[in-house]
Amino acid sequence: MDDPLFIAIDLGAGSGRVFLAGVSADEFRLEEIRRFHYPAQESQGHLRWDFAQILGEIKAGLGAGGARAHDLGRSVQSIGVAGWGVDYGLIDAAGNLLENPICYRDSRTEGVMEEVGARISREDLFARTGLQFMPFNTLFQLYAHMREGIPAEADRLLLIPDLLHFSLTGRAVTEYTNATTTQMINARSRTWDVETLTQLNLPTKLLTEVVFAGAPIGPLSPELGREFGLQSAQVIAPATHDTGSAVAGAPLEDGWAFISSGTWSLVGVERDSPLINAEVLSHNFTNEGGAFDTIRFLKNVMGLWILESCRKEWKHRGVEVDYDSLLLQVGEIDGWPALIFPDDGRFFKPQSMLKAIAEQLRESGQNVPNDPVVVVKVILDSLAFRYASVLRIIELLTGQKVKGVQIVGGGSRNDYLNQMTANATNLTVAAGPAEATVTGNVLVQSIAAKRFNSLREARRHVAENVKVKKFTPRSSPELIESMRRYTELEARHRL
Repeated sequence: MDDPLFIAIDLGAGSGRVFLAGVSADEFRLEEIRRFHYPAQESQGHLRWDFAQILGEIKAGLGAGGARAHDLGRSVQSIGVAGWGVDYGLIDAAGNLLENPICYRDSRTEGVMEEVGARISREDLFARTGLQFMPFNTLFQLYAHMREGIPAEADRLLLIPDLLHFSLTGRAVTEYTNATTTQMINARSRTWDVETLTQLNLPTKLLTEVVFAGAPIGPLSPELGREFGLQSAQVIAPATHDTGSAVAGAPLEDGWAFISSGTWSLVGVERDSPLINAEVLSHNFTNEGGAFDTIRFLKNVMGLWILESCRKEWKHRGVEVDYDSLLLQVGEIDGWPALIFPDDGRFFKPQSMLKAIAEQLRESGQNVPNDPVVVVKVILDSLAFRYASVLRIIELLTGQKVKGVQIVGGGSRNDYLNQMTANATNLTVAAGPAEATVTGNVLVQSIAAKRFNSLREARRHVAENVKVKKFTPRSSPELIESMRRYTELEARHRL
């Protein structure tokens, strides 16, 4: 009997993968079908994504997925795309993309938050949207775009996963979890905050219908269905924001926090309602929409971007930077030679990450290490201490004790960081699944297909079929002293 499969497309900011998945009572199958890269490139005065390349790679992945399903004697029931937030493309009335989307690391939004703040106070904007203030939020990108000149032919604005869903089906909608990263959604009504957009003279005509995770978008276009042998496949909106999918795919226990660990580290808890007040604003936390009436109350932490940027520099210099080898050597270093504050703005897009780290270390009177292994330890220890700090603030803001930490995403494979996180937080850490974003994408599709009745039931299936690694906290006087040093360092940067 045919047990239909699912195709989950996972897009990071620079690389993507296509998975074929099977979910049934006795199966949890994730098979990577295609992997590809698409670094942002300077073009027409901005750092842009090559959308045609991304779409072409996804089509190749769909072809491979259709062929693999045929080999297995099974059909594909549905397809869903999840990706990074905030970036968007503009299409005309005929559905043509007017220009390649601009990357969130582009410099066009420099100073825009301050301009918007002169027209709408931070307090008012946060009260409406409940979203963390970050310079690349779509609201600020669109404001910068308007200032530069939005093409007159622009008819609709679509976030990257929605733009891909449109390319596959011809239907233009905006999925809620990703829409909440724009700072243009009202946190309470869960619809576009037209009042804010009107106040800023931003074009509300570009906005499309908001749909929720699990909503059917439409069948794959007949042409693509025939080409890839996927004539019966529907396109379903997963939680299209990658963190939304990652949290949906996390086998969270009650009272546990999550860390979605990758280029960024998203540290937070799942709630059933937004938390919006002056204290939350003062700590710059965010309320992002989750799958099935959940809210991701979290803080963006700079994450492994810092480490990966250093590795690229070392590689360019001809220095051996094998990831696993570095981590083994890091674990052999005693003590805490130095610490940084990971959320320093200078780490966002520096010309040289190594120079940015050295600059911060000198400012705080610390020695600058030359050994790459020591630099890696400085980064990972500092991330663990930052995670602990954020979790303490979450407890303060929510009034609820965090019982443990579920780390998902690629960073869940980093045993050194996982153990340091357990030590710094004094909480048990469960690491995995590494493919949480794909898992959450598939779970939402499988719930839409009636394989599960609820997200809780679907997560239970993951917990029963995916191994996670546990890390228990270890303390020492040296650790406590290093945490004190980190706390002082962070306090100076928060002034």
